[in-house]
Amino acid sequence: MTSPAPLGLQGAYLLGERAGYDELRARLLDVASQLLVTVGPESLSMRRIAAEAGCSTTVIYTMFGSKEGLAEALYLEGFERFRRRLDTVPPRKNALEHLTALGPAYREAALAEPGYYGLMFEKAIPGFTPSERARTLARAALNIFDRVISDCISAGYLIPTQPRKIADSLWAAAQGAISLERAGHLRDGRAYEGVTHAVIYRYLTEEGRETAARL
Repeated sequence: MTSPAPLGLQGAYLLGERAGYDELRARLLDVASQLLVTVGPESLSMRRIAAEAGCSTTVIYTMFGSKEGLAEALYLEGFERFRRRLDTVPPRKNALEHLTALGPAYREAALAEPGYYGLMFEKAIPGFTPSERARTLARAALNIFDRVISDCISAGYLIPTQPRKIADSLWAAAQGAISLERAGHLRDGRAYEGVTHAVIYRYLTEEGRETAARL
């Protein structure tokens, strides 16, 4: 196996430049998300974000193009953070056990990122509507559910159907419980656990129910 060619000064510079760009972009998004939670959508001016992040407004316009572009970047960053959290769930040998383990991770992601969550699911920025491309990318960030559900179907634990159908039902149940919890109507995650398990149980085969009882 040959070793990779050395980057050289120019390559190292470009890598460092890219890393700096990504770090600044992440900081700008975090600043905007925090302002959204602590102050409200009226605080999301390019000037205010630049002042909080310690950069020029020109930098923000260069990165995001407009306030609408910034909102869409926040929207996509929120789903990307969900994806990363879900990917940290260790795979199980049993696909049904893996599917069950993804539920708590999704709730934790939602509660850990209130600024992003509000933009993703609660129209926290009035007038902002994600583009169709953004919606497609957002849903793709949750494709781990589709993959694990497909594994459960192949293993005979879930009834044969489109994995997306089960995933969307599970998503809808999860979102309902999380929204009620965020609004203070539910005190903890017991309702969330109950409704998500109920959706999974709805699609279990006889073998799946026997397996679920042993988990």
